[in-house]
Amino acid sequence: MDYAALYTYRFKDVDQQQRIKVWAPISRFVTALAGEPQRVLDPACGLGEFINSCPASERWAADLGLDGSTLDSSINFLSGSFFDVDLPDSHFDLIFLSNVLEHMHSQEQVNECLVRAKAKLRPGGTIVVMGPNFRYCPKEYFDCADHTVILTHVAVEEHLYTAGFEIRRTVPRFLPYSFRSRLPAWRWTTSAYLKFSPIWRVLGKQFLLVATKPS
Repeated sequence: MDYAALYTYRFKDVDQQQRIKVWAPISRFVTALAGEPQRVLDPACGLGEFINSCPASERWAADLGLDGSTLDSSINFLSGSFFDVDLPDSHFDLIFLSNVLEHMHSQEQVNECLVRAKAKLRPGGTIVVMGPNFRYCPKEYFDCADHTVILTHVAVEEHLYTAGFEIRRTVPRFLPYSFRSRLPAWRWTTSAYLKFSPIWRVLGKQFLLVATKPS
């Protein structure tokens, strides 16, 4: 599949500069959940909205079919699949998997992805997983041509536990489904949204899970 063409079409009506601004408070929120980590990996970084805004001192990113040209020059970028790129073991304080697992080819590959992530985290390191929750967006879930695996927050909890993680927090409903739906379109509204968790139960269609590698 030509993913570059796919994402160009998918986000053709999305203002990328606004998207970057929206991701800045999300990035700070995620890193705060992980205790302000200093060595952070975004293994499916896309255009870098999360990792570019991440305040960590050592930032790594990877993605398939991209050249890293949209990333800050201080980021260690590797072009390729998370399964194939050469990353240090037991090194990272945080790995952030955002809208990744639903693209796996099978539930078995979801497990392989999480097992690999565990190997790359230091003991006590944190994984944060975010993605569409099929329980709350069944009608839209397969509108994306590259969504192949059905996942809910309960299924991801099971996957994390099976891969050897200790689950710290589960939020069944976090962000809206996508930037093409009702995600607040400005930095200040996103910041307000993140601070007012009761609204998550109304608008949220993506899960958020936080887990740690045993130390």
